[in-house]
Amino acid sequence: MEAGFSLALFLVAVAAIMAGFPVAFTLGGTALLFALIGHLAGAFDSAFLHALPNRLFGIMTNPTLVAVPVFVFMGATLERSGIATDLLENIDRLFRRIPGGLGIGVLLVGMLLAASTGIVGATVVTMGLLSLPTMLKQGYDPRLACGTICAAGTLGQIIPPSIVLVLLGDVLSNAFQRAQLQQGIFSPETVSVGDLFVAALIPGLLLVGMYMIWIVAVARLHPRMAPPVADDGAQINLRTALGSSLPPLLLVVAVLGSIMGGLATPTEAASVGAMGALVLAALRRRLTRQNLEAVMQSTVRVTSMVFLILIGAALFSLVFRGFGGDAVVHRVLSGLPGGAVGAMLVVMLVMFLLGFVLDFIEITFVVVPMVAPVLLEMGLSPVWLGIMLAINLQTSFLTPPFGFALFYLRGVAPKQVATGAIYAGVAPFIVIQLLALAALAVWPGLATWLPRLVYP
Repeated sequence: MEAGFSLALFLVAVAAIMAGFPVAFTLGGTALLFALIGHLAGAFDSAFLHALPNRLFGIMTNPTLVAVPVFVFMGATLERSGIATDLLENIDRLFRRIPGGLGIGVLLVGMLLAASTGIVGATVVTMGLLSLPTMLKQGYDPRLACGTICAAGTLGQIIPPSIVLVLLGDVLSNAFQRAQLQQGIFSPETVSVGDLFVAALIPGLLLVGMYMIWIVAVARLHPRMAPPVADDGAQINLRTALGSSLPPLLLVVAVLGSIMGGLATPTEAASVGAMGALVLAALRRRLTRQNLEAVMQSTVRVTSMVFLILIGAALFSLVFRGFGGDAVVHRVLSGLPGGAVGAMLVVMLVMFLLGFVLDFIEITFVVVPMVAPVLLEMGLSPVWLGIMLAINLQTSFLTPPFGFALFYLRGVAPKQVATGAIYAGVAPFIVIQLLALAALAVWPGLATWLPRLVYP
């Protein structure tokens, strides 16, 4: 009976979210409704709800989650101050005269913006507004142009400092401790956001390299799809390009370097990044009161959304466990053929499909806490698991018909660009994503080698 309640709770919550109801209130409201029904039916012990205040207090005092608003503030400052726009224009001009060079420039800028902002929507919209008209004007095939921009925009999911990795790091840390306690290990090891940041560097750069190889191959095999751009009279040289790209690049190096060097926690490093972004904006005389107000409003909106969803998810998971849902998930995954490999394949497929209709925040706070402890009990590396999940979520951002990156680009793309062209353009990049996932599955060291080297 409890198993039926837990399954119904999950399905009703997903259906309500798909229907357009606010996620945070849907999770909390659905959980409370089922708790009441279950209590009246004798299938739920209301004593589980007594743990809710402690959970909420733990969320509010979690030092790792403090990094979320600070990283959002850093990204919003770089975007609002025009630093991202300058970077995009100069790098594009530097590479545009070689076949496929404009696409390569978009990828490089996407990588730097991803590392600077960590927000997919902001990156896709910025590049869609600035680069897509230029690529179309210079003769690029609309499919290749749209696919390149969407793929570059989603790099913010995997390249640190990424909001996804911050949230996944906190969830996986709790799941890893639970898994070890279930195994009778009462001095559990820990996994941190810094571990995931370091682990994501090689897979993230691998993806960028694979994207570039594809664009170069298209430019050579089908020159009409990615022609060299005619000289438009705009003078740009390496010194100018470096002048626009070095400041945000040095900022990212300072953030990641302080984490990897053990000089700062992710939260402290985020503060370094936020202060550095303010300094860069001030040096460019763009730290106006209007811009600062817009940055703070954007930061408050995003942070409020994240923490409201986190609170709703905490209540949801509490009621789900009260119905024995975690035991049901454990039995299902443990009973699958193939052991850990079979369970991992099923989880990755389910999360990939859920990524069509749910945002990464809902998946991270609702689905990952259900499945991660079971997978970690099977002996999987928490660092490797985190990177696999992050790339999986990144892939779902690209996949038609519900990929969020596609919606972002459709909203700013010129009317002459057909939606079908956007869908067709991302197809090769989805294949590249799947190849990267397969490589990571076959060679886990791509994710685990660097953290072991940095944190021996």
